[in-house]
This record gives sequence, structure tokens and C-alpha cells, in this order.
Amino acid sequence: MAPEPFSLLLTVYGGDREEYVRAAFRSAVHDQQLPPDEVVLVQDGPVPAEIGVCLKELVATSPVEVKFLQLEHNRGLGPALDVGLEASSNDIVARMDADDIAMPHRFRLQVPLVRAGADLVGAGLLEFGADVDDIVGRRIPPSDPMDIARYSRIHDPFNHPTVVYRRSAVVAAGGYGDLPLMEDYWLFVRMIANGARVVNVAEPLVYYRVSDGAYERRGGRALLNSELRLQREMLRHGFITRTQYVRNVALRGGYRLVPTTIRRPFYRLLVAPYGARRNRSRDRVVATRETAHPNAQAEAREG
Repeated sequence: MAPEPFSLLLTVYGGDREEYVRAAFRSAVHDQQLPPDEVVLVQDGPVPAEIGVCLKELVATSPVEVKFLQLEHNRGLGPALDVGLEASSNDIVARMDADDIAMPHRFRLQVPLVRAGADLVGAGLLEFGADVDDIVGRRIPPSDPMDIARYSRIHDPFNHPTVVYRRSAVVAAGGYGDLPLMEDYWLFVRMIANGARVVNVAEPLVYYRVSDGAYERRGGRALLNSELRLQREMLRHGFITRTQYVRNVALRGGYRLVPTTIRRPFYRLLVAPYGARRNRSRDRVVATRETAHPNAQAEAREG
């Protein structure tokens, strides 16, 4: 029996850069050891002429079928992704941002995990500046499902540009919806609450482009408003307690308002390496159990 096929979902909007779009598409289609069976390419509203030409060339030269959807008006990332999900021919869907670079083995590692029963699989990523040799940081998410659930109550436990998921599980949770700048976090919270089987590959599988304005975009009143809306929804649906709500508003809301010079080191110190710390801690616990008891590894997995 042939392996279950999967789709690649990619959105492009007027603010993207043509050379970045080309590089992202090539890395996720042409250069993959396990290429997608189709690409769902969503143009979210009008784009500059050079990007329009680029998209037509990518469609014409793609080694796999491309469904090219052109939205008349810019709807935002969440609604555009919902349109793309509806058009996907396959239940397994891999996400990709239009300015990042997928490592060649990304789908070879992630897609089999979804085929084997996971509903949502993320991965680590490497942040880069001028090119992929200019690594400026890394984000290693928690990998254990219990750690993911705990972490999700204070921070997004998945790097959105790295995820592969089952469309049916996304739809069952209500899709992305329209919560600007927080649509992915809100979707993942609802998927976890809905019983989705989740896991992260700790290994970085995507190069994430960090521009000069990356830390500025993590703050500001627009993002603060979305943050507050997200926290209210999480509280209303019972995903967090009142105490956790107050904590999140104070910590995450305050993070959005502090100057960029403070936000950058705070993110580097506390947010980006969180999963790496948790994974190392769990590895030490398991190693201690294995030393104490020959059947400890099996017991740890069962627990």
C-alpha cells in the first residue's frame, strides 16, 4: 500500500519579498528528501508585480501539482490558511512560511509521525540573519506531550512554521479563525484541549529568518490587544485558571510593552531555550531511573 500523501500549505501576501518566496518554495518542494504530493499556494490579496510573476513561475515549474488560490482582498494569515486547508486534497498538511528555509530532511522526519498516529507534529528551528550560515539563535520546543500541555498554558508550545498536522484535527478544533498575530497559538490550544495527539521533534528542521524588525514585531499595542483577547478566550474556555490568566496578562502583556532593548535579551534568556531546558531535565530523570532499575526506560515511556 502506498504511503498516505500529504500537502504543503504556503501563503504569500504583498509584504513578502520575491527572493525569499522563491527560496522557501524551493526548499520545501524541490529540495526535500520526501517531497509533498501537492502544494496549496494561497495569495492573500494583491501583491507587487514581481511577486505575481514569481508565483506564476513557481506554479509552472513545480515538480508537483500546485493549487494556486488568489484571494481578492487581504484576509490575514488565519483566514487565508483556513481557505488553503479547505482546498487541500490530503488530510496530512505541512505548513511553511514564505520567508523561511526548510531543511532537506524535514518532511522525511515529521510526516511519518503523523502517518503513525500523531495529529500535530512540530520541530525546533534555527533563527538566521543574512543567510543560513548566520545563525543568531534557536528555538527548541518541549517534546513530551505532557510538557507540551503544561507549557501551552503560558506560551505557544509549537513553532508554527515547522508544524505538520492532520487537517481533520484542525477542523475539529474549529480551524485557525481570525485572531491576528495569535491565530496559531489559539488553534494549538484548542487542538490540545480537544484531545489531539501532539509531539515535537526537538531537532531544528527549519531555518527561521530574523529581520532587523523581528523583536519590534513581538511588541506594540496591536499585539498586546491580540494577547489580551487570547488570554480571555483561554480563560473563558477553561484552558487556564483565573490565577494563570492574571499571571499571563502580567508577564506576556508586560513583555509586549517593554522597549525592544529589554525584550530581546528577555526572549533569549527565558523563551527560546525553554524546551531545551525541559528536554534536558527529562533526559536526566530518565537516565537516573535507568541506572536505578533495568526496566526503568519502559516504565518511563508507559508513564
